Amino acid sequence: MTERAPAPSVPKLPVSLAANPMLSSWVRFSPEGHMTVSPGKVEIGQGIVTALAQIAADELDVDIGRVRMARASTAGSPNEGVTSGSLSVQQSGRAIRQACAEIRQIFLAAASDRLGVGTDALVISDGIISGPGNVRTSYWELAGEISLEREATPGAVPKRSTQRTVAGNSVQRLDIPDKVFAHPRFIHDSALPGMLHGRVLRSELSSARLVDMPEHGARAVAGLVAIVRDGNFVGVVSETEDGAEAAVGVLRKSATWSAGETLPDESELAEWLKAQPAESTVIDQRTGVASSERTRTIRRQYARPYLAHASIAPSCAMAQWSGDRVRVWTHSQGVYFLRADLALVLRLPIENITVEHMEGAGCYGHNAADDVALDAVLLAKAADGRPVRVQWSRADEMSHAPFGAAMAIEIEADLDAQGEIVDWRHSTWSNGHTARPGRAAQPALLAATELANPFPRYIATNPPSANGGGADRNSVPLYDFPSWRIECHRLTTMPIRTSALRTLGAQGNVFAIESFLDELAAERGEDPVDFRLRHLKDSRAQDVIRSVAKRASWKPGKQAGVGYGLGFARYKNTGAYCAVVAEIEGAEDISVKRLTVAVDVGEAINPDGVINQIEGGAIQATSWVLKERVRFDRRRITSSTWSDYPILRFSEVPNVQVELIQRPDMEPLGAGEAAHGPVTAAIANAVFDALGVRVRSLPITRDNLIAAMEATS
Repeated sequence: MTERAPAPSVPKLPVSLAANPMLSSWVRFSPEGHMTVSPGKVEIGQGIVTALAQIAADELDVDIGRVRMARASTAGSPNEGVTSGSLSVQQSGRAIRQACAEIRQIFLAAASDRLGVGTDALVISDGIISGPGNVRTSYWELAGEISLEREATPGAVPKRSTQRTVAGNSVQRLDIPDKVFAHPRFIHDSALPGMLHGRVLRSELSSARLVDMPEHGARAVAGLVAIVRDGNFVGVVSETEDGAEAAVGVLRKSATWSAGETLPDESELAEWLKAQPAESTVIDQRTGVASSERTRTIRRQYARPYLAHASIAPSCAMAQWSGDRVRVWTHSQGVYFLRADLALVLRLPIENITVEHMEGAGCYGHNAADDVALDAVLLAKAADGRPVRVQWSRADEMSHAPFGAAMAIEIEADLDAQGEIVDWRHSTWSNGHTARPGRAAQPALLAATELANPFPRYIATNPPSANGGGADRNSVPLYDFPSWRIECHRLTTMPIRTSALRTLGAQGNVFAIESFLDELAAERGEDPVDFRLRHLKDSRAQDVIRSVAKRASWKPGKQAGVGYGLGFARYKNTGAYCAVVAEIEGAEDISVKRLTVAVDVGEAINPDGVINQIEGGAIQATSWVLKERVRFDRRRITSSTWSDYPILRFSEVPNVQVELIQRPDMEPLGAGEAAHGPVTAAIANAVFDALGVRVRSLPITRDNLIAAMEATS
């Protein structure tokens, strides 16, 4: 019998393009000689608008100076969900590349008809389409004749990597000049005609109810327009920002609040996490045949605290009502998702709400950008059609914005007589890592829980493992162990509000796995690099470890008080590969002197942008490891200032060296969150190398070092 050849695979559109197939929603040409690209992903300091512009310019053979990048808006941008998970290049970049490849074919076909020349004889240079005999036209000339009001088809073939001239090169960031020359780009610096200012009053006590609030003192403040109260939601609207601050200050002194909700005991946080009611899930299980029998078991527990987003500028939004329609300006990472929650709270048709993105001062996940947007909308109802700008205070930001969830992670390994791993067990206890808007039948916005007819507090969940997971993210080892069982226990109580923070659970899980591997290597007396390479089959994983070891000259001679540590992970086990060697000095405090990083993101659209992202992630992770921890007593969050929640200072920033492994023929992978877990583990392992002390609870402060010393003495 003759075997049938397998049926050829049917081309598919990239996910974002399949969800938003209308070509006109992605690209528009103007007669003036430029093109507008309209992605659904947003700029939050990661340089994504530049990388996406490079992709479009390359595929359409247009100088990048002609490319205009439109801000995301529910009025017309593709709905690409939320900008998160290091997926912007993977999702939006692939969509734009495919859409532009088809648009190029459409224009070439039209030019062929106009010029009487076959498409094979036409070339495009900076938007000019020319052929034999000096015949020519352009995108700009043809734009009025060609409608892109058509759906994308999967037949177009993007350029090969060898044909690209813009992608793969470091070009100047499109967003930087405005920021350098102080042109208003951030929402915090923007003003609308006739704009009023709002502030919201919230108790510092967790989930407290407003019992009484005399208003006469606040009404005497100059410039006051309105006091807004709806249940426990209280805010003011004023002609000036100073007036809004003053009025809220008066209300704060006069307000009486109930006792509120009891918070966990911070000193016993890991134990508290493990004792709470939880939804338990087996994330992955492997059953293999061990080559030898277990002779002993090693068990360790690791923990990380709640972490704040700690954006340098507090969250801000503007809103304006016109009849029963409202327009919102926000630095939310998901304008469509925010619109969905606003519609639930306001009980308005979704088409009555327009949400437009503006850049903010860093975000790193679900901070208070969405919350302050609802605040602005509620206060703007009292503004008679004038726009209202609301900015949170530093204390608001550090007390009421969602936090990255605390985690307790327990790992066990069964070893044979030679100290080889025969079984691996990993359990994580944590609140869910996302409570973003737009994901459920109830809103996830803070003010929605404070209204006279309140919505229940949304209990954070975890994204599906197929989408990278949440508390379980990176909990499945990339290493080739014979058998394992990976479990996740998501808490179903949430006295401290949690949602997405950069990397979700990956930082905690990689810290635990890579620390534990170092402990096992030390037990065997084996070099940590060799130990990892021996347990990895993935050649790209091996390459980043070998590259970073070579770049860092692993391992230098022993110096008193100086230590070197290694950390590795592939983000989400599907994203970028990253390996890190940390050099630290241990004296009165731990000082990270150097971080050497090797990263493989597949095709690097903008190498300098990738390096910037890795450097930024490495520095942020260093701050998390050495300093950051949300502090609280049994009644309230106490770390509401920079003094109580210190972050890394410029003088403490390590020297970061990045080795970028270029793979232009591979699909691009996001870089924004790849470094955090490996950097965390590398620093912890370097501390052990320098001091012989294993710190398993972050951050690695002097107090935690002393506690670790006492535990091992």
